[in-house]
Amino acid sequence: MRVLIAPDKFKGTLTAPEAAAAIARGWARARPADGLIRRPISDGGDGFGPLLGEQLGAQTREVATVNAAHRPLKAPWWWGPRERLAIVESAAVIGLARLPRGRFHPFALDTFGLGAVLRAVARARPRRVVIGIGGSATNDAGFGLARALGWRFYAADDEVITAWPELTRLARVTPPRRPLRFPELIVAVDVRNPLLGARGATRVYGPQKGLRPDDLPAAERALRQLARVLRAARPDAADPARQAGAGAAGGLGFGLGEFLGARREPGFALFARETDLPEQIRQADLVLTGEGALDLTSVAMGKGVGELARLCRRARVPCWGLAGGVEAHPRVQRAFARTAALTDLTTPAAAQRQAARWLARLAEHAARQWTAETAGPAVNR
Repeated sequence: MRVLIAPDKFKGTLTAPEAAAAIARGWARARPADGLIRRPISDGGDGFGPLLGEQLGAQTREVATVNAAHRPLKAPWWWGPRERLAIVESAAVIGLARLPRGRFHPFALDTFGLGAVLRAVARARPRRVVIGIGGSATNDAGFGLARALGWRFYAADDEVITAWPELTRLARVTPPRRPLRFPELIVAVDVRNPLLGARGATRVYGPQKGLRPDDLPAAERALRQLARVLRAARPDAADPARQAGAGAAGGLGFGLGEFLGARREPGFALFARETDLPEQIRQADLVLTGEGALDLTSVAMGKGVGELARLCRRARVPCWGLAGGVEAHPRVQRAFARTAALTDLTTPAAAQRQAARWLARLAEHAARQWTAETAGPAVNR
């Protein structure tokens, strides 16, 4: 049997390739004759760059820049010389996972470090640039990136604004003398949220990054004023702050569109298309996927695992979801042919401590279950 193993990361415990390796190891213990094809997935967040780069045969390059807290680091990006394709992962530069937990407040973090990466990409003269923006530590709507690329932000008294919480005083914005432009810049967004409001970047994702309840109004006002000033320059255009994905990565989806003319696209759809994942699914007898938690957001918010399950249903290929935990919600259960959780076998604490071991065991159990369910009565020949 041909089994396609295509998990996303198990956040905080396993990368997507590590999860795929653990699932393959466990499945092979129970069904050693099956052909196992590992194709870990991403919807634009942590791991997007190396996964897409490896599957497209791109070269890894590095550039000196700073993280979200302006601490020095060497950031990777990926280059496909034949297609002149550049791949950037913002989480590798300004990602939350790159910072010590709880040490920095989001008011002190920004996207400035992405500027050096995009300048290095521009020097390679790409035809197309793809940037995955999930997993960011920032909530500045691309303000820091814009500053790094030469944009200037002024208060009414002509004071230069250098910190994004001060955007509440923003009166005008001036572009650089020579703006950075790419023939095609595509942003892989992992969520569909707008920039502002109850479903916007600040109120939905700000608390995950460290914004406290009393920080939210000020943060929202800062982004709202930025959007208002930028839109005043183009009053006849559709409001970019309201568009799906503008709120991705703390509003970086909005900023890349406004400051670099980028086009947003759902991250998993882009990843699947670039790696020919639909064809891999059609050739499979079974697909195994998973992530740290299978819940309503997995299937209702455009996330990779839920979108993969949708592709499987269209191809009429069964898809099993393996996860650290599984929410008992009807939409989650309907999305997969079967689900199973590490917590079916052990405690949440043990599952986190030894995620690879327990995921392999869960895959082994799933393989034995598949065998039991598909075994028919013996036939005399």
